[in-house]
Amino acid sequence: MSAPAPAAPRPAGAPPENRWRQLRVVKVVVNIGVGESGDRRAKAEKVLTMVARQKPVATRSHATNRDFGIREGQEIGVKVTLRGDAAVEFLQRAFEARDKQFDPDSVDADGNFALGIRDYTDFTGMKYDPAIGIFGMDISVEIGRAGWRVRDRKAQPSSLPAHARVSPDETRKFLVDTFGVTLLE
Repeated sequence: MSAPAPAAPRPAGAPPENRWRQLRVVKVVVNIGVGESGDRRAKAEKVLTMVARQKPVATRSHATNRDFGIREGQEIGVKVTLRGDAAVEFLQRAFEARDKQFDPDSVDADGNFALGIRDYTDFTGMKYDPAIGIFGMDISVEIGRAGWRVRDRKAQPSSLPAHARVSPDETRKFLVDTFGVTLLE
């Protein structure tokens, strides 16, 4: 009996053979914190609507801070959560705004990462509006695999097995391969 023929090598850039091991963008949260309610928060909401192409929700303070003039429950910022294709498309535009450069130390132990944009006009197609002013934003990204929801589901949640978790190195490789980013030294 002869030995089976070796499997043909995968072409470069082909997805991994096991689709359960493929990484994906679970969600992207874009946040603009202004520290006060009123006109400035309304302008931040307008900026986030233009940039994310989705209606944002208000973020509220958790505690009263008299030094900053903030009451508990006061609207002090806006955020939007993107999932699926909208999240990937937004991330591509965000990396272009940062010249496709990424600090590898921004990845945490769970494989998630965060980055910041100094000004909304860094995005392609956005023009400065003096009526709005300058607003930066924080972007938090969760990376996961298929089957990730076992830890978040309501019925019978369970911990994620070690082989299903995402390592920081896997996230860095995913960003380089998928978005073509350059890792800063």
